[in-house]
Amino acid sequence: MKASRLSGCLVAKIGERQVLVSLPSEMNNLRWFLIPFALLYGMVVTVRNWLYNAGVLKSRSFDLPVISVGNLDVGGAGKTPMTEYLIRQFKAYYRLATLSRGYGRSTKGFLLADEKPSATLIGDEPAQIKRKFPDITVAVCEDRVAGIERLQTDHQLIIMDDAYQHRAVKPGLSLLLFDYSKIQGINMMLPAGNRREPFIGRKRADVIIITKCPAALSEAEQQRMMGKVSPFPHQQVFFSTIVYLPFTNLQGQPASVQIDSDTSVFLLTGIAGTGPLIEHLQAFTLHINHHKYPDHHPFTLKNIAKLADDFNACTEQKKLIITTEKDAQRLGEQGLLQQVSKLPFYVLPIGIDFLGDGRQQFNKLAENYVREHRTHHRIY
Repeated sequence: MKASRLSGCLVAKIGERQVLVSLPSEMNNLRWFLIPFALLYGMVVTVRNWLYNAGVLKSRSFDLPVISVGNLDVGGAGKTPMTEYLIRQFKAYYRLATLSRGYGRSTKGFLLADEKPSATLIGDEPAQIKRKFPDITVAVCEDRVAGIERLQTDHQLIIMDDAYQHRAVKPGLSLLLFDYSKIQGINMMLPAGNRREPFIGRKRADVIIITKCPAALSEAEQQRMMGKVSPFPHQQVFFSTIVYLPFTNLQGQPASVQIDSDTSVFLLTGIAGTGPLIEHLQAFTLHINHHKYPDHHPFTLKNIAKLADDFNACTEQKKLIITTEKDAQRLGEQGLLQQVSKLPFYVLPIGIDFLGDGRQQFNKLAENYVREHRTHHRIY
C-alpha cells in the first residue's frame, strides 16, 4: 500500500486501485505522521473483531435485558442523552441500572454512585445520570462482564453507556449512534483520526440512530444519510435531534434566564462537538465568548480564574455564564466550589427526540425487546 497527500485528503494505492480518503478538517501536520500508527491500529482492531466473530474470543450473554449504547468514533455522538432517554422510558416499570466505564475517574474497579455522586470518583457522565435519576442504580466498572455479574441479581434491565467496542459482553439490543455532521466522508482511525474501529463494525448493531439532525431534516436528506451509513438488512435506522431544555442552576434546580441580542454569553465547555450548542445560542445572541476545553477536561482553578477575569472585564450590563450538564458535574468538585459559587453559572440541559414517527417506532422496538427478555429473568 502506498499513500500520497492531496489537499484535505489522502490518496492510497492498494494494488492497482487508488482510493481517495477524506481526512478530518482538524488534522494538523503532526497527525500526518500518525497515519502509519492508524493503519496499524486498524489492523489490530480488525483482527480482534474477527477473533470475537469467529468465537476464538468469547462474548458473554446474560439472561436479563442488556441494552448497549455506543458509536464508532471518539465522543460527541450523544450517547448519554440516548441513555437518559432509555432511562425515562423504562425507569417506572423496571428495576434499572446503568453501567459505564466511568471515563476520567480517579478510581478503579466496580463502584456504585451514592446520593452525592462525585465526578472525580465515578466520572462526569455517570455523576450527571445519578443526579438526574437518583432512584436508579448507577455503576461504573472497566470490566463490563464483572459489572453485570454484580448487578444482575437485583436488577431487571441494564443499560450500558459507551460499550459498543466492549466485545466481552454480547448485548441483547445494540444501539449504534452516528453524529449527523460527521458522516460526511471517511474518517481515519485513531490516532490520526477519531474512529475507534473500521466502518464495517457497524454490522454488529441492531439499531442505527443518526443523532443531532436538524429538526426539519427533509425526506431527501434522510435518504442521503441512509446511503452514507449503508445499513444492513437486519438494521433499523432512526433520526434524532437535540432538544434544549429549560435552564437550571449548578444544583439542577430550575432557573429563570433571559437571553436576547444584547446579552453577552460566556460559554464554558469541556465536551466534544460544541457546534449544535453554539448554533442554538446564536439564535438568541451573537455575543458569545467561548472558553473551550477538550472533552472530559478536568477544570482547574486557573481555568475558572481566566473565565472570571474575562467575565468581570465585560462592561455590558446583561451578561451571564452558561455551561453544559456534563461540565457542571466537574465544576461541582470541592476544590472549585469557592470560586465557581462567585460566578453566575447557568446550566443548559439537553434531551433528544426522534424525527417523524420515529419515537413511537423506537419505543415499541425497545419495549418489545425488554418485555420478551424479561420473562426469562428470575426476579421477574
